[in-house]
Amino acid sequence: MEKYNPEKIEKKWQKEWEKKDAFKAIDKDKKPKYYVLVEFPYPSGDGLHVGHARPYIALDILARKKRMEGFNVLFPMGWDAFGLPTENYAIKTGIHPAVATKKNTDNFKRQQKNLGLSFDWNREINTADPSYYKWTQWIFIQLFKNGLAYKDKIAINWCPRCKIGLANEEAINSVCERCGEKVVKKEKEQWMLKITKYADRLIDDLDKVDYPEKIKISQKEWIGKSQGAEIKFNIIVQASDIKYWVNVFTTRPDTLFGCTYLVLAPEHPLIEKFKDKILNYKNVEKYIEKSKSRMEKDRMAQDKEKTGIELKGVKAVNPANNRKIPIFVADYVLMQYGTGAIMAVPVHDQRDFDFAKKYNLAMIEVIKPSEVRPRINYPRSDLGGNYSEAHEGEGVLINSGRFTGMKSKEAKKRMVAWLANKGLAEETINYKLRDWVFSRQRYWGEPIPMIECKKCGWQTVPEKDLPVELPKVKSYKPSEKGESPLAKAEKWINVECPKCKGLAKRETDVMPNWAGSNWYYLAYLMRGISSFQFPISKYKKAFEYWMPVDWYNGGMEHTTLHLLYSRFIFKFLWDIKAVPKSIGPEPYKKRTSHGVILGPGGIKMSKSKGNVINPDKIVKEYGADTLRVYEMFMGPFEQMIPWDVKGVKGIKRFLEKVWKLQYNVGDRLGNGHELEKIAHQTIKKVTEDIESLKFNTAISSLMILLNDLEKEKELCLTQYSSFLILLSPFAPHLTEELWQRAKLEGSCRNQEWIKHNHRLIEENKVNLIIQINGKVRDKVEVEADISEVQAKKIALAQEKVLKWIGKNKIQKIIFVKNKIINFVI
Repeated sequence: MEKYNPEKIEKKWQKEWEKKDAFKAIDKDKKPKYYVLVEFPYPSGDGLHVGHARPYIALDILARKKRMEGFNVLFPMGWDAFGLPTENYAIKTGIHPAVATKKNTDNFKRQQKNLGLSFDWNREINTADPSYYKWTQWIFIQLFKNGLAYKDKIAINWCPRCKIGLANEEAINSVCERCGEKVVKKEKEQWMLKITKYADRLIDDLDKVDYPEKIKISQKEWIGKSQGAEIKFNIIVQASDIKYWVNVFTTRPDTLFGCTYLVLAPEHPLIEKFKDKILNYKNVEKYIEKSKSRMEKDRMAQDKEKTGIELKGVKAVNPANNRKIPIFVADYVLMQYGTGAIMAVPVHDQRDFDFAKKYNLAMIEVIKPSEVRPRINYPRSDLGGNYSEAHEGEGVLINSGRFTGMKSKEAKKRMVAWLANKGLAEETINYKLRDWVFSRQRYWGEPIPMIECKKCGWQTVPEKDLPVELPKVKSYKPSEKGESPLAKAEKWINVECPKCKGLAKRETDVMPNWAGSNWYYLAYLMRGISSFQFPISKYKKAFEYWMPVDWYNGGMEHTTLHLLYSRFIFKFLWDIKAVPKSIGPEPYKKRTSHGVILGPGGIKMSKSKGNVINPDKIVKEYGADTLRVYEMFMGPFEQMIPWDVKGVKGIKRFLEKVWKLQYNVGDRLGNGHELEKIAHQTIKKVTEDIESLKFNTAISSLMILLNDLEKEKELCLTQYSSFLILLSPFAPHLTEELWQRAKLEGSCRNQEWIKHNHRLIEENKVNLIIQINGKVRDKVEVEADISEVQAKKIALAQEKVLKWIGKNKIQKIIFVKNKIINFVI
């Protein structure tokens, strides 16, 4: 008996698939299309680890099954190649990022091919390829022409040592990812994209897609749509007759009478305006400087202690009761959210409550909750007493003047209308979402295709001159002024103005990491036609045929920003008719996410811990099919799961048993009704489980079927081939080899997916429960779907039943088909 040799088998079939271009998708095929998409990776120098492989294998299983079901499947792969780590590597080594990227993508591709993934490599893309990023630049130009790209001075995360701006994800724990320096806030001119213009559509159109509820919630929370009111507070400056107003957004105007202080963001313009009038300005200035070193998410964290400082000499007037209230500066208020100012209502907001308690500020209860709340001894008391926590719910208003006795819902509208008549309020909608910062002061990114002319202002690079390619530079470090390394390439910078032909300069900032991944699902379709040639109309038919993506899977960490940004860009392209209106306003029909694979013992994999598992090692020792099946069997696909080498060995044994099964196959036509029934139950189970990403239970059912097949002294070829077809998406190399050895027609991967026989899997026998006066007295196996008359006859023939009924008369019979018969006596 020949031993199972995965290394020999897998290399053989990988070469065969590549030779035949087995997974090429065909545009405009007569078959129904199915577009399967996995997030393309950033090609780091470390290569793939087993966590990367999990979603690739899962969607590969789906793609293979869909092909067997008769679909024309597009399952492409490419590289999200621009990024800070590659630039850091270039700074350290002097090796050009493009050279390092080519080396890394070659390694990634080798690893993916070794896993037997059925990608269509004809459509391979690379966001750092100039032929690709000319389209990224083209999209930016369209955004600018349509008023959605503009330049503005904003506060960004800034590394003083590297002299670069950082995205939030590049400044973990408020330190620079590149050098470890403490990050500060710095104002700098940046290109911005008006994603806020699409806020409502980005929420509303979630009803048109099949996303898990947690993903939809994540999108909605990031956009943060809030209906409320903007209320004006008059500002009184000590020893001055200056008139100034601060606008405050609130979703709870019904609590206005309970507002006992205002809080401003450290960046609020009022502070600078009245710095000469603020009596403790030096202390305030120190606090503001300190707040600049804190990241936004740290400032807003609920579990962090809130800090602040009062603006002495400046007061606000509560417009509801004309009460003079103090004004504080606190870093938990952000300038870009709402108006950069909040009205604090301690009794009805937990954050305000904690702050007021810390600084001994007044508390006024204005909403009467339905439940009784615990009181504590509190040193500062106004109306309503003191509480151990805030009541944030609605209720009935108290201590609220003419609005006392009203329910919160009614009071919200009445109070805003009352203040609106005085010019002090208006209903409004606020969003947490802010315009997208689209500039980076780096080298390794897409050059922004803009030219600045002193006479004509900002001009777009003409389409004929795209792409604007990255120039060669001597150093990849930014300038001392914090300018991009491109600022040193003088020959590249100095150009002719496209409009007046006078002297002008190129933009030296580059685009962020997200830029190339916003439209890559379209790039795969364009790649199938040409090498990304202009114009966009050339790709209309391909877009109409393939879009939208049928199934998109990626990491849960990308279900907020990447998903939001790519939906925004697609909607914009749809609006300007760059993509056909017929395909709809959403790029993805369905989006799912997978769980992270942890290291052994449930610890997160990292280089520093030395627990990163390279799939190359697993493939070499156990085989690619073992890795594929194990990663799908190790636990529910959407959950985190630790790596366990014992499980890998267990799957290898399972596949060895599959290998040995070939020696049990004979010429028999069938193996009996019971085995056939189990086989069709397995067909149904595996089919449904793949569609619902329940790969672990699908494999479990295949293991059960294998055990039953092994019991047969001589296995019929029909049932053997059916088993190979079911296993094929999971272990494609092994099943192709066994298919060929069995001298079956064609290849296993091209077989038609099996459909289960409903009649065979229906239960022919059921257990009928027999009750007397609602108590179980016996049970008997009967034919399924028998009538009440038949059930009564069978039940009354049982000795136990007759004993319990005795001479009593049956008053009533309650019958539930295939379940119970109950005699009431």
